[in-house]
Amino acid sequence: MKGIKHPRNDETINPSGNASIYDIIDRVDSSRRTFVKGSVGTTALAAAGGLTLSGLVNTVQAAPVPASLGFPGIGFESVPASVSITTPPAASAVADKITVPAGYTAELFVAWGDPIMPGGTAFASDASNTAAEQAKQFGAHNDGMAFFPFTGADGKPTADRGILAINNEYTHEEILTPAGVAGANIAAVRKSQAAHGVSILEARRRNGKWAVVKTSPYGRRLTANTKTRISGPAAGHALMKSNEYLIGDNGSFPTGKQTDGFTAYGTINNCANGVTPWGTYLTCEENFNGNFGANAPLPATASGELGKLFNRYGFTDAGFAYNWHKQDPRFDLAVNPNEAHLFGWVVEVDPYDPKSVPVKRTALGRIKHESAQYVVDANGHLALYMGDDERNEYIYKFVSAGKYNPGNRAANRELLDSGTLYVARFAEDMTGQWIALLPGTVGVDGKALRDNANFAGADDAEVLAKILIKTRMAADAVGATMMDRPEWTGARPRIGGFNKIEIYCTLTNNNRRGTNAPSVNKADGSTTAGAARPPVDAANPREDNIYGHIIRWQEDGDTVLATTFGWNLFLQAGDTKTTKTAKPTNNYKGNIVADPFGSADFGAPDGLWFDPFGRLWVQTDQIGDASGDWKNLGANCMVCADPNTGMARRFLTSPNGCEVTGMAMSPDGKTFWVGVQHPGEGAPASNPEKISRWPANQWGVESDGVTSLPFGRPRSAVVVITKDDGGIIGS
Repeated sequence: MKGIKHPRNDETINPSGNASIYDIIDRVDSSRRTFVKGSVGTTALAAAGGLTLSGLVNTVQAAPVPASLGFPGIGFESVPASVSITTPPAASAVADKITVPAGYTAELFVAWGDPIMPGGTAFASDASNTAAEQAKQFGAHNDGMAFFPFTGADGKPTADRGILAINNEYTHEEILTPAGVAGANIAAVRKSQAAHGVSILEARRRNGKWAVVKTSPYGRRLTANTKTRISGPAAGHALMKSNEYLIGDNGSFPTGKQTDGFTAYGTINNCANGVTPWGTYLTCEENFNGNFGANAPLPATASGELGKLFNRYGFTDAGFAYNWHKQDPRFDLAVNPNEAHLFGWVVEVDPYDPKSVPVKRTALGRIKHESAQYVVDANGHLALYMGDDERNEYIYKFVSAGKYNPGNRAANRELLDSGTLYVARFAEDMTGQWIALLPGTVGVDGKALRDNANFAGADDAEVLAKILIKTRMAADAVGATMMDRPEWTGARPRIGGFNKIEIYCTLTNNNRRGTNAPSVNKADGSTTAGAARPPVDAANPREDNIYGHIIRWQEDGDTVLATTFGWNLFLQAGDTKTTKTAKPTNNYKGNIVADPFGSADFGAPDGLWFDPFGRLWVQTDQIGDASGDWKNLGANCMVCADPNTGMARRFLTSPNGCEVTGMAMSPDGKTFWVGVQHPGEGAPASNPEKISRWPANQWGVESDGVTSLPFGRPRSAVVVITKDDGGIIGS
């Protein structure tokens, strides 16, 4: 997630003269060179930030991208970048609409404020819906999602009916209420809290048209006040015990007691997601620090454990200006500091059981979780791969202690509570190491983590609990590789002759990379979140990396138990038409392979997902209005890429000022749900439609085809995309 609620990048300063990726490739051994060069052709060969590819890529008439190893091909031509002039009130160079290729149709499926469960009420265009009404409506600013099909009479997943679980990441306070004032009163705070979390709804196709079943018993909302269970090694620890409150419509009232460390209320800033092979949903809590604030000064870094923790995770007095803390003491760090530790987890939800209690799985660590991609290896071992979305943070892997049992769903329910959390270190020779975050692991200071003051405890159980609550600090201590905002992870399907465990991760951007004065995250865990200015390295080879890149790795021995891996850069995003002054390691043009050359340029890769057929889909998250460095790239977009060659085609462009994020597909591959977050963000309360009027301006009627779709506010939404010939998306 970017948007106005994401930590801002600073201005870049000076260049660096580090070795290019060519120099590094030339130094690696021949077996590694095979993966680095042979597996991706021109993409890997041209992975130097300062290389221009115009002389290497032929400009020819677009044609279908042919199928190859584990990849079925791409059958559509790129849609143009959205950089056209629009009509008022969207005073921008970006068209205020969704565009898909010829032969495809996009329709509105569900938008912020639509009812999704029994008792739900219609969206009020003046934002007058109450918090109670919002709690039965589709939440705000949707992000990651997944489709869970029902089972047909033949025992196979159905393609026309299922459950969609969709994250609702944050709120645009200026349009959320009629007054548009964040934290104006407890009613405004409760509505904001009700718009966060997860929307779970039933989707059904009748007579060829998809719609939300608004009276479905599966319809459900998880909000910032929903009761959850805390499980795993950190559950019950003293840092997980916060002040207890009675949460009501008119306020949160202290009981004078503390919670037990096994119970929490709410899930917030739900960004990307994952699923489990046993059919549950994993919602990931990302920028949770922004939902907190303080009505008194927070402790300084040097003042003890809490001050250091707040600093490392980016807590401030004002937060991201939601102002919940001004009305709700539960989110006031000055009076309830431990509440902060109850967020930043991966939360497991059973979409098939509306009465189930969500579970915060602490064994997966506490970071700004962006996604959780599972892999089960040939011997049944389970791993989850995760990114921590902030500049200079890390990539993680969790390996469960037990094996996955495909024949017994109940037997898998506690697999995410016991195992080992690892953090990645990427070496210049294109190898990598998974470093276990365990009490006995020796840090860069020569001490075991159990002897590090940050994690000291009465026994190793308490040490492990602290490691998981302070995951970022543990990763600092063992010298993990600082990455350029690691976001979504995706696992390449092992199909069609491809049998490696190959994981991809989007690195969205980092304009602090390679700038002066150089600095890195301190091993003692005291660095302010996102504050360092690391030099370029092999895995992050571009200074002022405003357009981002995608990295991938293969586990050694084809098992998730591996503690070593080989890696390369899948692609570097960029703008082939840019006129920015090149730097020694970055000409800003990237190396996206496209045909014609430059026809699939994109920047700030964020969402990333492999469909079951082997196509790689990438979504972007930049400013989205064709301003500044994005004047040639225009609106945010979604591309489809060949994992073998890196060849990409632009599949979708988005409305003005939004992010494209979240995707899900029906089991037959013929229906594609895609999310659009915060269209028109930045508009003032006095003129909510100043920047965008989407989706009302594109469709005019709600998804039920009857109710008039009201103007008044732009609305985050999910669109449903089908192929006009009824075929598989992307074919």
